[in-house]
Amino acid sequence: MAAAIAAAESGSTAVIFEKNEKLGKKLFITGKGRCNLTNASDMKTVMENVVSNPKFLYSAFRSFTNEDIMRMIEDEGCPLKTERGNRVFPVSDHSSDVIRALERCLRKRKVTVRLNEGVRGLLTENGNISGIVTEKNEKISADAVIVATGGLSYPSTGSDGDGYRFAKEAGHSVTELLPSLVPFIVQEQECRDLSGLSLKNVQVSVTDGEKEIYGEFGEMLFTHFGVSGPVILSASCIAGPVLKKKPLTLHIDLKPALPDEMLDARILRDFSEAKNRELKNSLAGLFPARLIPEVIRQSGIDPEKKIHDISREERTALVRATKNLTYTITGMRGYSEAIITKGGVDVREINPSTMESRKVRGLYFAGEVLDVDAMTGGYNLQIAWSTGYAAGRAAAAGKT
Repeated sequence: MAAAIAAAESGSTAVIFEKNEKLGKKLFITGKGRCNLTNASDMKTVMENVVSNPKFLYSAFRSFTNEDIMRMIEDEGCPLKTERGNRVFPVSDHSSDVIRALERCLRKRKVTVRLNEGVRGLLTENGNISGIVTEKNEKISADAVIVATGGLSYPSTGSDGDGYRFAKEAGHSVTELLPSLVPFIVQEQECRDLSGLSLKNVQVSVTDGEKEIYGEFGEMLFTHFGVSGPVILSASCIAGPVLKKKPLTLHIDLKPALPDEMLDARILRDFSEAKNRELKNSLAGLFPARLIPEVIRQSGIDPEKKIHDISREERTALVRATKNLTYTITGMRGYSEAIITKGGVDVREINPSTMESRKVRGLYFAGEVLDVDAMTGGYNLQIAWSTGYAAGRAAAAGKT
């Protein structure tokens, strides 16, 4: 949609071939149906949250910013709001309002939208794009073609990886593909038994042996297969490629604001008021009820032990468990739960200013089909807006 809007603004006749029965099917489910359409941080911060090939996006981000997409959506009658972490949502909390705003943009610019029109392949001639072939075997001539098909994530929205096939058939390399921004599978049954428990204000880290490969403060969720939630999804961006080769370790600091000494003092204070109670009945002030048995398990202390019998060493073990609940990550969930696909068309084969193929003139790529991805928080949609707009504008101008 962003590509078509940019192309039409530049004076070209733009046509969207959409395999689904409506536009924006994936946009509809983003942000849990609320559409976190961008992030309102400065563009330097946006760039810092790109995980793969951030430098490739420098020109696109500069030419179409978060402010530009916000202005475009609001100008079409969809007011926006900024929430925690500078995440931007429609005031209505309905992603359909963002899609309708984009559709109004398209209509005003006289963009033709052909729904239920899948594309089978690209047409090329002597190193130039010449058009497309639809799934109905109709050949459509074109001076430029922009592939903005998305990746493999959420296949129910039509993302079946056909953009990667188009790229390969045109002579492009596609890097290794992995689900990303996706929950982790955890080995320990005790972790899975906590399914449904949500934790806020925790520090989560992922280690490969002694080496920390990810660390972040925020919210997480225990599930029937492992863990999910914002900090876990972001961790998958970094840990995914390593996790494919070997298990990793998840560490959860339940009280990141308290150093060990302060936490020990807090436990001592609670213990002084419950000297004759059993340990399992003495931690309600520190942890959610469902988490207490697991913290005690990882501390190695007998849950039936009376508070007045707990030694200093055992108290130290309780502090250690609180600051470092530990689990084994054995894998990630699949594309059906992944917000984005990691990997894609090799950006070394794409002009970063125009998104044009360096192999086929008049062929452009935009969005998730490229080997670019970012953390959660609206950054991946900003990649889509910026690269789409760059591709549309360049395609209309015939730039190479």
